[in-house]
Amino acid sequence: MYVVKSPLSDANVKTVSEALQGALVDLVDLALVAKQIHWNVVGPRFRSVHLQLDEVVTLARTHSDTVAERAAALGVSPDGRAATVAVGSGIGVTPEGWVDDTAAVGTLVDALGAVIARMRERVMATAEPDPVSQDVLITITADLEKQHWMFQAENG
Repeated sequence: MYVVKSPLSDANVKTVSEALQGALVDLVDLALVAKQIHWNVVGPRFRSVHLQLDEVVTLARTHSDTVAERAAALGVSPDGRAATVAVGSGIGVTPEGWVDDTAAVGTLVDALGAVIARMRERVMATAEPDPVSQDVLITITADLEKQHWMFQAENG
């Protein structure tokens, strides 16, 4: 059932919907990973890392909503269910239990790096079929790269 008709051709909808769905999955997982580490970080930099992780959670949640709504606007039903995220995320395994501040920062550097690499692929994939979606993905990628830089600087 199609409730919303896309202004894009079927071929372009397929390309763009795959990019947006992949972005949604990565952003939902990034929010979960950052929140998991937020709850479990320990060490001398606890407070600063704890607060910085909340920034990533807010960013990922906000952008996941933007991506899902963009997909819906194109007539594509977004899928952010846990099972879909578990199967499709490009983020590696998050450590269990308490995580010292240095390891927590390293985990976020890796997670952000993985998401950014996939986002950049999506930026390229959407250039021709839908510059509007590409613009959304460019904005998200810029915000993620800023967080990536800040976390890298934490462990200097």
